Amino acid sequence: MGYPEAADGIHLRTINSRPAATAYPSKPEKEKTDLERNSISEESPEDGETAVTETPGARLRGATIITSDDNLNTTEPRATKSLSFKLAFVGLAVTTFVFQLDATCLGIALPTIARDLAGSNLQSFWANLAYTLCGLVMQPVWASVSNAFGRKPPLYASIVLFFVGSIVFALARNMNTLIVARALQGFGGGGIDVLAEVILADMTTLDERAAYLGLMAIPAAIGNILGPMVGALFTTYASWRWIGWVNLPLLGVGAPMLFFFLKLRPIPLDATLRENLDRLDWVGMALVVIGITIFVVPLSWAGALFPWASWQTLVPLLLGVVVMAVFVWYEKIPAAPIIPHRIFHTKTGNVTLVGAFIHGMILVGLLQYLPLLYQAVELQTPIASAVSLLPTVIVSVVVAAGSMAMVPLFGGYVWLLRLSWVILTLGVGLLALFDVGSSSSMRYGLPILWGQGVALLRLNLLPMQASVKNVDDTGLAIAQLLAIRMFGGLVGLTISSAIFNNVFASTLAGTTIELTGALTPLKDAANAVGFIEVLRSLQIDPATLDAVLRVYLRSFQTIFYTMTGLSALGLFSSVFLDEIDLTGRDLGNQRFED
Repeated sequence: MGYPEAADGIHLRTINSRPAATAYPSKPEKEKTDLERNSISEESPEDGETAVTETPGARLRGATIITSDDNLNTTEPRATKSLSFKLAFVGLAVTTFVFQLDATCLGIALPTIARDLAGSNLQSFWANLAYTLCGLVMQPVWASVSNAFGRKPPLYASIVLFFVGSIVFALARNMNTLIVARALQGFGGGGIDVLAEVILADMTTLDERAAYLGLMAIPAAIGNILGPMVGALFTTYASWRWIGWVNLPLLGVGAPMLFFFLKLRPIPLDATLRENLDRLDWVGMALVVIGITIFVVPLSWAGALFPWASWQTLVPLLLGVVVMAVFVWYEKIPAAPIIPHRIFHTKTGNVTLVGAFIHGMILVGLLQYLPLLYQAVELQTPIASAVSLLPTVIVSVVVAAGSMAMVPLFGGYVWLLRLSWVILTLGVGLLALFDVGSSSSMRYGLPILWGQGVALLRLNLLPMQASVKNVDDTGLAIAQLLAIRMFGGLVGLTISSAIFNNVFASTLAGTTIELTGALTPLKDAANAVGFIEVLRSLQIDPATLDAVLRVYLRSFQTIFYTMTGLSALGLFSSVFLDEIDLTGRDLGNQRFED
């Protein structure tokens, strides 16, 4: 018997048009569990027919796909997106830009903030960590809640938290208040980051998603790399408090667009609020928050506040590993786990997560230390260091926007991802060529390849989304990738900090520099980063200053060598990627509806 055939050879027919004689027996809907309704079900075919897949999430070539009337008809031409769709997309882009901007602009202003608010080293440490840590632990939580109650309520809650946190930050009169503000911004920012990507996946089919991911990469890349420049501008010419105030008008543009134009299919809540809350994986949420927190905190202070071998570092670190192991075991028990094991059942998905972790390490670690290199080795002001990175910003934005359009040219994402790792490995390695008094061409040109590599690796979203068996698992898969990438960023920052402090101390000890007078603070390597802003005004002989700058240079170069090795590891992992078809036309349950 014949059925209309789609371009990729998939046979299509609808349940309502199936002859009665060919109907397959199935359970009554009320007897099916949520997992059965959302998973790919294969029933016994009739003689001479291919296997039948009943869910819109299936992407199987050569299969007969039975679709219901409200599912997408893949034989129809793609409809033009409505004005509401476009405005909702702009709203997502604006909120993504705000999150990425705020994530990277504090570091360069932190010494000034600590001086104005009389903050200690410990308080400065927590002000820097609170944002990223809170964002990291909340990302899988927000994704899980959005699966149960719909995307929009947690998105609005995230925006409100970020908005309130920005106001508290701008009005802070002491460091403790500022730390609370950064925690609120982190809770909200984590939701904005993950839900923007999840909602974009809801709004688009797999074969059109690459184009929209490319467009979304523009504000993300601009915010990510422009953050240090914005922080420097506000700190130098206005006030660091504007780092908080600037978020308000931006959210004032993005939030109303989402409120009025983001029209997603609502989740049918067929139970009371209490029953729906009880179905959430509360134990899993608690375990992942506790486990990540007690693992990341000692990792962040090791080598700075406490030695690596101290009990203050090792005990919570090991305890965090134990809690995370318990979490992984527990997640096979709940009916709606926060991180279902089925997401990790594909080789390509797991390899992509490894790549995302390494990507985060290299991205965040170098975003923190590249501007410091310009300020320490080249004696530039924060503004000048940001200007030196401007060509990298421009190239990264262009590459990020065009990267998704390159996928068809390479016949898929695999070879493009491998090329991205090659570019990143070369780019990070070239950074080690920096020297005291480098030429302008080297200052402006050396970071460009690194910027291209980190921008291209946003492509990791494609294989992660394509690897899920059920389209309704896409949101959870995205949440895992973003959380892993952010976790990699924390680890990368920690490794970079430990390398810098240890190499600085050992290199300085091997010189004849006398640490007296103005150089006395350098007796403790933990003061080396804070001392950078003093270097430009040091009144010491040129030979001694040159020797000090070369100690800084050696510390930065060791970070670059380490990151080059990690990038090579990412390149090696890409060998195990498989090409997965990106031509699916299926939409999730929470699709966009005009």
